Amino acid sequence: MFNVMFHQPVIPPNTGNAIRLVAGTGCALHLIEPLGFDLSESKLRRAGLDYHDLASVTVHPNIEAAWESIGPQRVFAFTTQATTRYTDIAYQPGDILLFGTEPTGLPDDVLADSHITEQVRVPMLPGRRSMNLSNTAAVAVYEAWRQLGFPEGV
Repeated sequence: MFNVMFHQPVIPPNTGNAIRLVAGTGCALHLIEPLGFDLSESKLRRAGLDYHDLASVTVHPNIEAAWESIGPQRVFAFTTQATTRYTDIAYQPGDILLFGTEPTGLPDDVLADSHITEQVRVPMLPGRRSMNLSNTAAVAVYEAWRQLGFPEGV
């Protein structure tokens, strides 16, 4: 399936929601440290409900360690700075969908990383700063999964 990657997330419920998302879709969640919370935090556990044991979650000390561990073929960085829409991509199993920290998004050095295949955006009305992190991840994962015909989905 796909790899969902959160770069330095800081809001526990967003990561909890992502745990539930990957458990329900067969994706893997990769978290890049530092995290702005402890994975055992009650807000995160409540958002993830009982899905923790059904989800593949890996914590990496930095993005370089994540690249080394995953060996990515294609990485799509979600950013409000992009001009390409996320729906313009033909997703493939194994793709990484990379999202930045909630208050600031992906930093310039990550956006310039040679592993990034393309920067993409979820369209919004003008004058809006950004969407919620877990909502954006859900929109992206379901579009990618839809393109593949929802394999193993019921």
